Amino acid sequence: MATLRKEIAIANGATSVWHALRDFGQVHTRVAPGFLIDLQMDNGDRILTFFNGMVARERLVTRDDETCRLVYAVIDGQASHYNAAVQILPEGDGRSRLAWQIDLLPDELAPAIEGLMDQATGIMKKTLEAA
Repeated sequence: MATLRKEIAIANGATSVWHALRDFGQVHTRVAPGFLIDLQMDNGDRILTFFNGMVARERLVTRDDETCRLVYAVIDGQASHYNAAVQILPEGDGRSRLAWQIDLLPDELAPAIEGLMDQATGIMKKTLEAA
């Protein structure tokens, strides 16, 4: 199983960043606008359309306000297994860190998914710093 990890420093406090991230149905406007171009909610799942036309159905697994951690799974797509966790860690002085980890099968999808993560983190940083 491939495990992909990204961390980004954010020049904004953990509380503000977490309020944007925890809004599962607004990730396309509050976290990654432009990278995600549409979102439709369907029975609690979010159906996301990416900038490249890719569509993914994601299900919220857990949202933990105490640890500022959100876990979701892609339940319809190329991967036979896709589980992701995003956590906001306070760093003091109005700063925080976003830690994003994806566990994925088959391993052959890892390079493409990592490339998408690299694109997304730049947009996420800019958007969350302005939140």
